[in-house]
Amino acid sequence: MMNIFDYTATFITAACMAFMSFGCNNNAGLKNDIKDSANSFATKKSIPQKPPGSFADTLIINAAAAVFFQPDSLQLLLIKAITDSIVFDGTMHAYFYQMRNARIVIKKNWPHAQIIEAAKYRYLLFIKKDKTSDCINLDTKHDSHGLFLFDAIQSPELVDMTNIESAAGFYFANR
Repeated sequence: MMNIFDYTATFITAACMAFMSFGCNNNAGLKNDIKDSANSFATKKSIPQKPPGSFADTLIINAAAAVFFQPDSLQLLLIKAITDSIVFDGTMHAYFYQMRNARIVIKKNWPHAQIIEAAKYRYLLFIKKDKTSDCINLDTKHDSHGLFLFDAIQSPELVDMTNIESAAGFYFANR
């Protein structure tokens, strides 16, 4: 005589076998459906590209620095035009506080690093002590706001402003 546990075990085993056979026979179709859905979503919800800046000037940096970049006023208007208003307001709020905090932390912990604002520049030309250089085109950076650290020895590094203590600590420790 079978008890309730035997019936349950038999049912679960049968259900698993049915699902596995269905999965094995229909796996290719399911993968194609998922792929098609992802491609459809990607084309409908593509992320807009950052519009180019209004300036073509180059900022030259040849000493230890924290270089904050942000869009010029016309570029900011173009970004606002292609971004949902709630998303735009939220990101601008977040960038403001991230940049403010990063400036405070850098002034306190790395006073040798000059704080430079780069709002009206397209290119950042970092010249190292050994006379080699790195040029960065800000139009190619996806973020509208950001921070590059530079110690004049290493190549500049784009860092996460929300994690400035660790990022700057690691970067400047490699001197």
